[in-house]
Amino acid sequence: MSVIIDYYLSLNSPWTYLGSAPFADIARRYGATVNVKPSKFGPIFEQTGGLPLPKRSPQRQAYRLVDLRRWREVRGVPLNVEPKHFPSDDLAAVRLVIAARLQGKDAHRLSLELGRAIWEREESFADADVMAAAAQRAGLDAAALRAGGPSDAELDQLYEQYTQDALKAGVFGAPSYVLPSGEIFWGQDRLELLERALKKLA
Repeated sequence: MSVIIDYYLSLNSPWTYLGSAPFADIARRYGATVNVKPSKFGPIFEQTGGLPLPKRSPQRQAYRLVDLRRWREVRGVPLNVEPKHFPSDDLAAVRLVIAARLQGKDAHRLSLELGRAIWEREESFADADVMAAAAQRAGLDAAALRAGGPSDAELDQLYEQYTQDALKAGVFGAPSYVLPSGEIFWGQDRLELLERALKKLA
């Protein structure tokens, strides 16, 4: 029986994007099922002691840019550490990801391509054509995902539910990968540890 990993992410997070492709590879190698759960990390930070980027000290903000440059080399990703459309209003993009999940489509691949729009392609989620192109790169049709599916209100309710799920699981940052045992792996720099845990379970 495959292991189910709850994947709590933010489409605006460069760390989510950096880890997305290697996480997908790890999940495939071990036959794990990934529950993609976009979550609102503003409220999560408020309840767990985190700070949004603009409120962090200058030292922490500067170190973040240094670390992003290091990790883009490690992961081999041409990531723009200061993209012009960050942060981007991601509500419509989140709704698209949740709709893909509900239809049994590859929501993980879609989230990766949406991340690519911000972090590699200098694009904005505010542009419907950007979301359509991201969906197409993921092998999906954005219009079809939304046609006849849940309403915005229903998708927003799930978005809130995933946020509450994250808090109940003890999640405090993105990305977080949570095993059925409740063990949390926070950050794309913990993927090697996640793989080690999956190897033990296998």
